[in-house]
Amino acid sequence: MHEFQSIYQALGEDKIRDLAHYFYEGVSNTPSLLKLYPEDLAPAEERLFLFLQQVFGGPQTYSEQRGHPMLRKRHFQWEIGGDLRNSWLNCMFAAMEKIEMDQNTKEAMMRYFVQVANHMINK
Repeated sequence: MHEFQSIYQALGEDKIRDLAHYFYEGVSNTPSLLKLYPEDLAPAEERLFLFLQQVFGGPQTYSEQRGHPMLRKRHFQWEIGGDLRNSWLNCMFAAMEKIEMDQNTKEAMMRYFVQVANHMINK
């Protein structure tokens, strides 16, 4: 079984939605990240939920609505350095702490998020 498919099965849609919500609560309190978003964070939260649901083995709704994720290309308009990467990871890891999950699931997700965050650095 694919590692991410088991994550979706382990967490389910509601916990993934909660993760996106808690992440954006963190963003709203992190000025360096908040300045990258429009005033209303709800659309970004929904996109993150759909993306996470897909990447961790759930429905492919994100790609059906928005096409291939192309994360680096979609985020290239912003200068992303180590500090911004760390702020993003801090928000995501804090959000993960609010979700009940087993240690194996948490570690797999953390590995994925670190890999993606490192890939996003463009300066």
